[in-house]
Amino acid sequence: MARFATGSGPSQRQLRVSEQVRHAVSQVLARGDVRDDTLENAVIAISEVRMSPDLKIATCFVSPVGAVDSDGVISALNKNAKFIRGRAASHLKQMKYMPEFRFRIDTSFDNYAKIDALLRKPEVTRDLVDDEDDDGGDPNPGDVPGHAGDGND
Repeated sequence: MARFATGSGPSQRQLRVSEQVRHAVSQVLARGDVRDDTLENAVIAISEVRMSPDLKIATCFVSPVGAVDSDGVISALNKNAKFIRGRAASHLKQMKYMPEFRFRIDTSFDNYAKIDALLRKPEVTRDLVDDEDDDGGDPNPGDVPGHAGDGND
């Protein structure tokens, strides 16, 4: 029998460390330590950090807020990843190895917007309303058949 389950998702330790890394990277970016023209004019939200099982690679999913060139922001972050790693090290002193940072664009908000747009379509809304109203045609769906409900039976 295997000691660890494979493919069962991140461990509790991975989740805890990823949240600590997310806070550390957010603080470095919020302070404006990184001197890059692309990053100075962009507001960057780090929505999630995923750690590798050995905790040596941290993949940061970022959403540039209000930036028109999100690919430029991602490339600037990846270019400055070693600098950000060095600045975040002071916040992550408890770690044996400082993870390598990789930055990726977070597309989950786009997916949520697509799903929301689909649910707001008139065809889908009509189907959802029809399903809620369809109770089999019984005007009193909770009543027992043949029972008047007045207690005089």
